[in-house]
Amino acid sequence: MKYKLINPPNENYSAKKQVLINRGLKPKEIDHYLNLTDADINEPEAFGKELLGNAASVLLETINNGGDICVIIDADCDGYTSSAILINYLYDLDPDFVENHVSWYMHESKQHGLSDCMDWIEDIDPSLVIIPDAGSNDIKYMEKLHEDGREIIILDHHELEVEPYKHCFLINSQSPEYPNKELSGAGVVWQFCRYLDKVWNHNYADWYLDLVALGLDGDMMSLKSCETRWLIFKGLDPANIHNPFIYEMWQKNKFKLGDAPTAWGVTFYIVPFVNAITRSGTLEEKELIFDSMLKFKAFKEILSNKRGHKQGEMEQLVTQAIRTCTNVKNRQTREEEKGIELVTDLIEKNNMMDHKVLLFLLEPGQIKAEIRGLVANKLMARYQRPCCILTKRTESGIDEKTGEVVEEHIFYQGSARGCDKVGVTEFKDICAATQSCEYTIGHQGAFGLGLRQENIPAFVKSTDFQLANMPNEPVYYVDYIWDYKNVDGDAILEIADMDKYIGKDIDEPLIAIQNIEITKDMLSMMASNTMKIILPNGISIIKFRMPDDEYNKLYSENGFVKINAVCRANKNEWNGIISPQLLLDDYEILGGCAYVF
Repeated sequence: MKYKLINPPNENYSAKKQVLINRGLKPKEIDHYLNLTDADINEPEAFGKELLGNAASVLLETINNGGDICVIIDADCDGYTSSAILINYLYDLDPDFVENHVSWYMHESKQHGLSDCMDWIEDIDPSLVIIPDAGSNDIKYMEKLHEDGREIIILDHHELEVEPYKHCFLINSQSPEYPNKELSGAGVVWQFCRYLDKVWNHNYADWYLDLVALGLDGDMMSLKSCETRWLIFKGLDPANIHNPFIYEMWQKNKFKLGDAPTAWGVTFYIVPFVNAITRSGTLEEKELIFDSMLKFKAFKEILSNKRGHKQGEMEQLVTQAIRTCTNVKNRQTREEEKGIELVTDLIEKNNMMDHKVLLFLLEPGQIKAEIRGLVANKLMARYQRPCCILTKRTESGIDEKTGEVVEEHIFYQGSARGCDKVGVTEFKDICAATQSCEYTIGHQGAFGLGLRQENIPAFVKSTDFQLANMPNEPVYYVDYIWDYKNVDGDAILEIADMDKYIGKDIDEPLIAIQNIEITKDMLSMMASNTMKIILPNGISIIKFRMPDDEYNKLYSENGFVKINAVCRANKNEWNGIISPQLLLDDYEILGGCAYVF
């Protein structure tokens, strides 16, 4: 086990300030960061007043003329929340118009943009196409829409990989004008709605701050951005949780999320359920969950599908949606575990740890396309390496005159994930720099990757070279290193109260405790296999669900076992008494002594 101090602690800093400085904030920024207000939210006009005005005019003209609008729902948590904000807002403006003139398209698989819905758009023949959280780079499809006389509004945050298409209203937080590049699709849609509020003298947009928070959290936007952190904090304020789906998910998981959900809690107990639906749900299940985010649909009574329900029994749509989310997530977890088992076996068989990137080249059907990214995430986290899970497909060239196959290529495509923990924060650029890839599409740390078989050796050689200085084994970057006789209980309590700040780029603090000499009087096993080590100053180190064989390694009848430990700060409350506590993440045995004299 390796650990490294991020920065030497400054005795003049509070524990909270030290942690935030360790996350990259400057000392002079800390006070402001800890006291954000609405003044930290950019005005929507930062996108460009003329652009917003023209897009708003087209939208208003469509509504006034009774034209049809179609909304393309992107296939992830940010996509669902982005489209839900927009459709709910339009319903606030004109319920009858939404009921009769607004349609939305749900991707059947984990797809993005316009590629699979052009026939549907042609069939319903809308005058306006709105694409939240996608579409910025779909030039050839937008050209077709423009040729057919359709207006296009894009409300996106993905990197612009081509020259912006001129015949659309492209509102994108990655554009040079907008100062916050950590605003996801949900935030962009909300800003557009804020602008519409201003122009049309309404006050609807802020009702959807909870959806904004879920979208920002779902797309892992950086909490180092003041605007992003404040929007998440506001949106998760219990007074602002109005959305039926979010509210019911919070209530269902209240034991874990608490009375005031945090970004970190939502990351674990709401976002994965939405993403499970987008990846592994049927089209019917996807539509059900999205409808539960629409306030005019969520509380409708529908036939129950609960196991053991009575014939004709009814329930609210949102109730069924919450149960469905859980069922689909469990179904996906089983598939995910099979995939992890498959690729874990390949690591050892193929000596894959000899290279800097875990590159899996699979046959069709070995891992479903919709869970490749999930498996890549788990492998990346377990082995602390960038990970690519690609599936084989064959491309054939056809002679136009004879119709015969003249060329055949083996091509691999799938999901790639960087690894921030070992400094690989721009993995997409690293892959592109190999000049071996057919494409790299998406975010820096999570993107789609395509490789031709003949280019794979060059890809491996180049990534090995570019990542030559990457650590070969996991390293815990800790905020404090304390000797076990000098553990600071006040600092533990202060760090434990930082849960509302924890999220993307504000990692949960870690503390290393060194040279712990565990005697049998310090060690105990409580209910549910909870191991406790009581340090000399009375502070406990806890490990939940510790196997008996692990516990026995730490037990010495007459002597002691010496360990180093990496822990997280926790606040223990019992009978109204609050005390500092440490939760054990990992440890290494340094040795021991058979007898203590």
